Amino acid sequence: MKQIKMDYGRNGLIVDLPDETDVFLVRETPAIADETAAIKNALRQPIGQPPLRELVKKGTKVVIVHTDITRATPNGRLLPVILNELENSGVKREDITLLNALGTHRPQTQQEIRQMLGQEIVEDYRCLQHDAYDSDRLVTFKKNHLGRPVQLNRHLLEADLKILTGFIEPHFFAGFSGGPKAVLPGVAGAESVFANHSPAMIAHPQADFLITDGNPIWEEMKSVALKIPSTFLVNVTLNRTNRITRVFAGDLSAAHKAGCEFVQTTSFFTITKPYDIVITSNSGYPLDQNLYQCVKGMAAAKRAVLKGGAILLVAACEEGLPAHGDYARMLREASSPQAILDRLAQPGVTGQDTWQVQVQAQVQTHADVFVYSDGLSDEQIKAAMLQPCRNIPATLECLIKQYGKRVCALPQGPLTILGTEN
Repeated sequence: MKQIKMDYGRNGLIVDLPDETDVFLVRETPAIADETAAIKNALRQPIGQPPLRELVKKGTKVVIVHTDITRATPNGRLLPVILNELENSGVKREDITLLNALGTHRPQTQQEIRQMLGQEIVEDYRCLQHDAYDSDRLVTFKKNHLGRPVQLNRHLLEADLKILTGFIEPHFFAGFSGGPKAVLPGVAGAESVFANHSPAMIAHPQADFLITDGNPIWEEMKSVALKIPSTFLVNVTLNRTNRITRVFAGDLSAAHKAGCEFVQTTSFFTITKPYDIVITSNSGYPLDQNLYQCVKGMAAAKRAVLKGGAILLVAACEEGLPAHGDYARMLREASSPQAILDRLAQPGVTGQDTWQVQVQAQVQTHADVFVYSDGLSDEQIKAAMLQPCRNIPATLECLIKQYGKRVCALPQGPLTILGTEN
């Protein structure tokens, strides 16, 4: 047996795996020694756009969009550099608004906001949280390329300059995170998010990891974000210890494309054929806070496992299923994964969390899914139509007997994407 550290919760989880297990980790990229200098340099020498300091002056109203607590973006290290650059360029603090891009996620507590941004930012700046359900905070922007109107946050659209921050990683139906996702779904109205994440869009064959061109979900996100005037992107890539490895700033399309190309070189692996069993994580905290988020880890494993094989997910889920949203309810009320797919295939069906339930059902109609989690009871796991595991070595021994001996591990979960040779 060999010991492998899986990204699990806040501290990781050591598991014993068969010696023959193939292990896939993101190709190591050295962390930037001086993150502040690297961020500042990216702001001053951006891709495809003038330096940030040339885009602002005294009186410029700026909104900085940042990711919420379910994302690993190092907001507390990234945002102070941006704020300092703005103020040194003449922008007053009272003209700067930080906007938490919650999409349809729950709002953060004040303690969580301080944890994300740092006490000094919370005390010194206007910090707002997007509410996708509050019509008073939304403005019908423009029709997208599909001809339907899109609602966006009022504060974003009223700003003279919109700075979109985030980090880039593979995304299970948008191709990559970062970039235009800061706008849609980040600060969009609920109905606009539901339309973008509709069952028909999720079911599209191009709605998958690492695919942007031809991916209808991505195409809409990009088309909406590009219609917004005066945007400036600041995205980063991260290593396993959450240190910054690259900074991509400037033009929304050009900077994000450069970041995606870099992530593809570090995250994608070609395999000769799928495995009988795939052990995956959801990249640890904050990405495995609840089972809802962990569908991403399941989706990454689906790409690597044989039809009829088995997936073993290890995820802390300290927030449970969670209790908020419709994810747990929809799973609890369904009779089977196939029944979920059949229901969502009906015309006009959409709503909160349908996308996550749909992707999970796609995974479960492909392979059996087992879950090891300290944050979930056996009853909760079963209610989500998954199979509980309390002893990883014992479960693996049984799975190998039932499904086969070819095993692979994805310790970083959806940060490592596997694909078979064509």
